[in-house]
Amino acid sequence: MRQKVPDELALFPAAGGPEAGTTPLAHRLRPDSFEDFLGHEKLLGPGCPLREAIEQGAISSMVLWGPPGCGKTTLARLLARYTDKEFVTFSAVTEGVPRVREIIREAEQRRQVEGRGTILFCDEIHRFNRAQQDAFLPSVEAGVITLVGATTENPSFELNSALLSRLRVFVLEPLDPEAIAAIVTRAQRQLVAENPAVPELSSEAVELLVRHADGDARRALNATEAVLGHLARRKRAATPATAAEVAAVLERRVAQYDKSGEQHYNVMSALHKSVRGSDPDAALYWFARMVDGGEDLLYVARRVVRMAVEDIGLADPRGLSIALAAKDAYHFLGSPEGDLAIAEALVYLATAPKSNHVYSAYGAAVAAAKEHPAAPVPLHIRNAPTKLMKDVGYGEGYRYDHAEGGHAAGQQYLPDVLRGERWYEPGTAGYEKTIAERLAWWRQQKNETP
Repeated sequence: MRQKVPDELALFPAAGGPEAGTTPLAHRLRPDSFEDFLGHEKLLGPGCPLREAIEQGAISSMVLWGPPGCGKTTLARLLARYTDKEFVTFSAVTEGVPRVREIIREAEQRRQVEGRGTILFCDEIHRFNRAQQDAFLPSVEAGVITLVGATTENPSFELNSALLSRLRVFVLEPLDPEAIAAIVTRAQRQLVAENPAVPELSSEAVELLVRHADGDARRALNATEAVLGHLARRKRAATPATAAEVAAVLERRVAQYDKSGEQHYNVMSALHKSVRGSDPDAALYWFARMVDGGEDLLYVARRVVRMAVEDIGLADPRGLSIALAAKDAYHFLGSPEGDLAIAEALVYLATAPKSNHVYSAYGAAVAAAKEHPAAPVPLHIRNAPTKLMKDVGYGEGYRYDHAEGGHAAGQQYLPDVLRGERWYEPGTAGYEKTIAERLAWWRQQKNETP
């Protein structure tokens, strides 16, 4: 059942209303039904569980996770229209725990006196630290409130585990270009209806605004309003606005990158996997994103060294040398000159033959060391600096490899419990093919089974 939306959630005046010129377009065009809500078809399309739950008023505690401008707050407003429960809004940016406790007291009274539940919408819930988040826990557990949180940060990192376990997490992705284009077109119609001096947009201008938005509906609306408002003041309504005119008005797009948040890890992961996947163009793109976002490039340089040892390995031993040289060059030159050294290393590593055989072998050796942490060193390869050590057998039977005909005595070097284990088996890519031939030769000299 629909209920009247609280005053603080009411839509702003439509075209021509008294506040149309002062209220931001993003608020004036905020959807008030699923029919007007664009994007997120996998979550909110007809027949989807979340939409059905909202329309039926069967709303459970949840957190809406997604980037700015993807529709989290708009979706929360829709909840208010499809529930009999009291809908209370709260911002973790401007309010604190005392206000949470006040809302919970009111919710308890409402449940006892009126028999009505309460939905508490907490915007920017990640702004509460883990201790502050505990204020929600007892009332969510007891069903006093239904908590709906909205966050731009990964809930796994920002919400405490006790609270997170009681919330369903719904992921809202950036809006796709089709949805953004529809939003820009809707904004254009609204602005033209409000002011006859506003020009229409050419298809190329719409396309530029869509690219500028980067999946952010709020950015798309603000940019459209700024562009068309500027052109209206110049009395440009006669012909559609061109892409060049739009570009002249738009501010420089800010990189979608947070060097201390999840984007930092996501983009770094994309960079590493692009190198591993031998795609130098993708590696350069993600690196450029990190540069544009203000990332610490020494951190990137350290990760490039990691790529060299983990993914290129002995297939191309020069990879590590080049990665270290790039790190030193950047440290010596700084930005922007040193950026190119890291870019050069990324291209080299992306195009180099790949091997993770040493990486895997070392992991297996670590596991063996943990499983057999007390396996004794074979007596014959123990050092014997004292007479007592010699008397008890230290070093007895050791054969000096250089004195053997093939420089390989064929002795046992692993503990008895691990005798015969082989963890490193070289691949066939790049230099490891040569290593495989050498290893086969050594095994032959030691009379080992290939």
